[in-house]
Amino acid sequence: MLLDDELPGLSYLKLLCEQLPELEVVRAFNDPELFLKEIPELEFDLCILDIEMPGINGIEVARLLSGKPVIFTTAYKDYATDAFDLDAIDYVIKPVRSERLKQAVNKAMQRIRVLDKPEKFIRINTDKGNTLLHPDQLLYIKTSEIDSRDKIAFLENGTSLTLKNISFEKLSSLLPQADFCRINKKEILALHQVSHFSTEQITTNIYLQPEKPLVLALGEAYRNDFLRKINR
Repeated sequence: MLLDDELPGLSYLKLLCEQLPELEVVRAFNDPELFLKEIPELEFDLCILDIEMPGINGIEVARLLSGKPVIFTTAYKDYATDAFDLDAIDYVIKPVRSERLKQAVNKAMQRIRVLDKPEKFIRINTDKGNTLLHPDQLLYIKTSEIDSRDKIAFLENGTSLTLKNISFEKLSSLLPQADFCRINKKEILALHQVSHFSTEQITTNIYLQPEKPLVLALGEAYRNDFLRKINR
């Protein structure tokens, strides 16, 4: 959601936001009173708004947004303390530059992921016994080379666990669908570990060997699901 009482600035901000694939502009307002009147009927995750506006300023508007993440854009530095007292995501000085806006949006995405992801552990049988794992601990899961009924889970702390007698179908039902993807018959990957990819392979941020990132095959049967999730 965008709010700026100056139409040229609002149009420019909308243009910058539309160039960021992770953003969808729901509405753009140039009247804070109209914004507050219509906001209860609109679904949105983030508000980017000006501070100096007639009638009611952006600081007061933000206080009425029930804790929704906000990024302030303003030509004035005087409000920085008030903005951060509201736990604003960022405070971007005008004229807004594309790179600076993207930096602020990346911060917002991190905050939104935390808000949308309640603490939920999964209980699973491993070679260490019954284990509680948070999905954020998991980087990558593959079929065991010793027993195909078992799966090897690689964790963010550099260790691994053997998941005993569990299918990929069962694992997929336990893991957050938006954050993990089965990429071939033998592997599941946490999507935040994707570095870059082609139609046939994925280079990850995982290093099982020094200075050599893990490269995984992207199976044809799983390609569309992967592309849908990575482009969401």
